[in-house]
Amino acid sequence: MGVFILERTKYTAFDSKVQQWEKRYVMRSVLLEKLLQETPEEEAILAGNQAVNKQIYTDMTSDFVVQSDKFLKDELIMIRKHPRFIDFPKHSHDFIEMNYVFHGQFQQKVAEQPIHLRQGDILLLNQYIEHELKACSHDDIVINFIIHPAFFDYILSTFSSGFIQNQMVSFLMNSMFNYDQHAQFLYYPVSDSSRIQGLMEQLLTEMMNETLLAKSKIKFLMGLLILELAEQQQSYQVAKQATAHAFVAEVFRYIENNYKNASLQNLADQYNQTSYWVSKEIKKLTNHNFKDLVQEKRLLVAKNLLMYSDLSVQAIAEEVGYENISYFYRLFKRKYHQTPKDFKQQLHGEHN
Repeated sequence: MGVFILERTKYTAFDSKVQQWEKRYVMRSVLLEKLLQETPEEEAILAGNQAVNKQIYTDMTSDFVVQSDKFLKDELIMIRKHPRFIDFPKHSHDFIEMNYVFHGQFQQKVAEQPIHLRQGDILLLNQYIEHELKACSHDDIVINFIIHPAFFDYILSTFSSGFIQNQMVSFLMNSMFNYDQHAQFLYYPVSDSSRIQGLMEQLLTEMMNETLLAKSKIKFLMGLLILELAEQQQSYQVAKQATAHAFVAEVFRYIENNYKNASLQNLADQYNQTSYWVSKEIKKLTNHNFKDLVQEKRLLVAKNLLMYSDLSVQAIAEEVGYENISYFYRLFKRKYHQTPKDFKQQLHGEHN
C-alpha cells in the first residue's frame, strides 16, 4: 500500500510538471505570435526608412543620448520591443536598460566590446555606457526594459550583508548614486534557469495587458528578477572560487610530482587548454608565473638535498632538473645569497 502511494505521488508530481511545461509552451507561443507582429516603427523601416528616427528617442541634436522622458513619463519601468530590421547607431542613455532575448539572437558592441546574446540571455546596461546594435532579423525578438534608477532604492535595501561584494549590488549602487559615472554592464547567460525564464515570461505577459494592476505586477516581478539574478551570480561566484582553488591545488600537485621535467604544455594538455590560457590563469590566481613556481620547488628540493644527502652539487643540479650547472649556481645564489658549494661547506663546518 505504501509503495502504491509513493508511486502515485511520483506520477502526480510528474503530471504536474508536464502540465506546467505545457502551460509555459502555450504562453511562449502566444507571446511569440504577438511579438512577431510589426510595430509602426518597424513598418516604417520596411517601407524604406532605413535611418533610425531619433525623434522617437531624444530631443538632443548633437550626442545621441536616449532620454528616459521619452518613454517613462511618470513611471519607473517601461517595457518595449526593440525595433528589428535596422542597425542602431552608437548611443548612450540616461536610464538603466536591460536587454532580454526572447527568441533568436542579438549582436551588439558595448563599450567597444562585441557581445553576442543568445535566446534567454540578459544584458544589464548602466547609465552613460555607449553601445551600438546590429539589426535583428524577423525571428530575433529582443525586449528592452527601460528602468529609472530610483526603482532600485528598495531593491538594494533588501540585500543581506553577505551580498555586499556582489557585482549586482555594486551595479545598483553606481546606478543610484552615480559614484563615478563609470560605464558598466552585466551579462547573464541564464537560458537554463527556469525560474528566471518564467519571471521573464510573466513580465512580458503583463506588458501585453492593460489592466489596472499590470504596472504594479511588473514592478513586483522586476524586483523578483533582480534578486534572482543577484542570487544566480552569487552562486556562480562561489562555484568559480571553488573551481579556482581546485585548479591551483592541481597545479601545485603537478609541480610537486613533476618538478624535474615540469612542462607548461604538458600541464595544459591535461586540461585540454592552450599553454597561454593555463599560464594566464596561474598568473592571475597565484601572482606568479609557472616557471617561477617550478623554479621555487626545484631550489627547495636542491637545498634539502644539500642538507641531507651526500650527493655532489653537480648531481643535485641534475636531480632537480638543471643540466647547466652555472645556471643552477646563479639561481641558487640569487635565492639563498650564497652558492650551493658555500652553503654545503657552511653546513659541514657547523657539523664539525
